[in-house]
Amino acid sequence: MSEVFEGYERQYCELSANVSRKYNSFSASDSEQKQQWLSEIKVSLDEADVLIRKMDLEARSLQPGVKAMLLAKLREYKADLGKLKKEFKRFTSPNANQAAREELLESGMADTHLASADQRERLTMSIERINQSGERITESRRTMLETEELGVSILQDLHQQRETLLHSHKRLYGVDDAIDKSKKVLVTMSRRISRNKWIVGSVIGVLVLVIILIIYLKL
Repeated sequence: MSEVFEGYERQYCELSANVSRKYNSFSASDSEQKQQWLSEIKVSLDEADVLIRKMDLEARSLQPGVKAMLLAKLREYKADLGKLKKEFKRFTSPNANQAAREELLESGMADTHLASADQRERLTMSIERINQSGERITESRRTMLETEELGVSILQDLHQQRETLLHSHKRLYGVDDAIDKSKKVLVTMSRRISRNKWIVGSVIGVLVLVIILIIYLKL
């Protein structure tokens, strides 16, 4: 269901119910009150007409499944608005006097009210459903906000853990680098020790040969 359509629908139902109440109380009002009500009803009917057009545009912009359902409801609202306009014309007809209007109100309005009683009931039920839908939407938004806050908190924790892992990785990289340097130093020292051993051995060998040669010459 479109939230925009529901908003227009709620406004239309309120206008329709308000106009119907004024029609039902018309006969008990004085002349001045009737003129004021007729002006207010005219404004309400114009607003209702605008809302009908907005609902029609909104319904036709939706997906086929939702569109068909909303257009079916819209046909009921159009029929209801047609009846309200027809009743308004009866009250404002230039060829009818005040007595005829009151007579029409007492006779015709009763039949019209009975004929549209079911529709009034459906409008009331629609308002209740719209209010319930609004409550569900509010609850869904609250849940979405809570979920969003939880998601943000989790992302922050993951970011902190990532920073910790990167820091640990840098430290491990530094340790590995130090180990590599130590290995190179040890290898260099081992080579120097081996080379020194060969030098010392060579010197000792030369000395032994010299001593042997000296002894031989003396003999």
